[in-house]
Amino acid sequence: MSDLKPPTRQLGNSGLTVSAEGLGCMGMSQSYGKGDEAESIATIHHALDAGITLLDTADVYGNGANEELVGRAITGRRDEIMLATKFSMSRVDGKPSINGRPEYVHAACDASLQRLQTDHIDLYYQHRVDPTVPIEDTVGAMAELVAAGKVRYLGLSEASAQTIRRAVKVHPIAALQSEWSLWTRDIENEVLQVARNNGVGIVPYSPLGRGFLTGKLTSPDEFGENDMRSTQPRFQGDNFATNLRLVDQVRELADEKGCTPGQLALAWVMAQGDDVVPIPGTKRRAYLDENIGAVSVQLSSADLERLQAITPPGVAAGARYPQEHTYGDSPERS
Repeated sequence: MSDLKPPTRQLGNSGLTVSAEGLGCMGMSQSYGKGDEAESIATIHHALDAGITLLDTADVYGNGANEELVGRAITGRRDEIMLATKFSMSRVDGKPSINGRPEYVHAACDASLQRLQTDHIDLYYQHRVDPTVPIEDTVGAMAELVAAGKVRYLGLSEASAQTIRRAVKVHPIAALQSEWSLWTRDIENEVLQVARNNGVGIVPYSPLGRGFLTGKLTSPDEFGENDMRSTQPRFQGDNFATNLRLVDQVRELADEKGCTPGQLALAWVMAQGDDVVPIPGTKRRAYLDENIGAVSVQLSSADLERLQAITPPGVAAGARYPQEHTYGDSPERS
């Protein structure tokens, strides 16, 4: 393991300080093929040893299994981390469901605390905003969790600019978790500036484009059983081929910089501001070490301009999600 440790960053003006890069744990329990609990727990321990302090999970990942795994992994090391989890999404009859009702907020938190084997959650997100419940009601219930000592900081995920404006009037929001990477830049349209205007830090998920920006994927045929990418438009047919040419250009610059394409992609995200803390996900120690190496990649203004030319907003071919999952394709309507 490298001696390089990520520096720390503060999320917005909340006072919540974490490592400049976190660890997304979802893939340890779902979406990217069969899991390996022993390697996943070893990866979490490796992350903590390497100075990663922000661990991210959610109650819907593996239908609770991921929180349970994280809970087992952090036994005896709880004081070393900032633990983030999320609520509001579930699967009903195989279809996604969103629940932001106040009574559900309390029940979901209690269930997460039990699975995580802890008495408090450092950063508690609403995973997706429920369009049937006023955001004021949901955040009001989340604020009650803070008052009760069960939660320290509040977050939103994939929320619109208007929702952020309304939410912060009820309680400070420490972080906004949204997809942001070289090939997904929707947040830059309006949401990013509104978040910053309201002191909200940014936690980009899928900063490696679900692995595509690492340059390790060469064909849609590589996806195994239970790999969600096999159903996502950007990873299919002509879209895959078009996006692969994009990655080839990223690889050219990475080679010049002496880093991997994935490290370059992560460095770009971190270069977007000191209030940005990406959470690349992995379930293997080797990939974790590669991701941590991104903190040493320095990008000049010329590098950033070149990446802007290669990956302008909207450059990726294909939608982020299949049509049936458009609930997560853009911020909710409010």
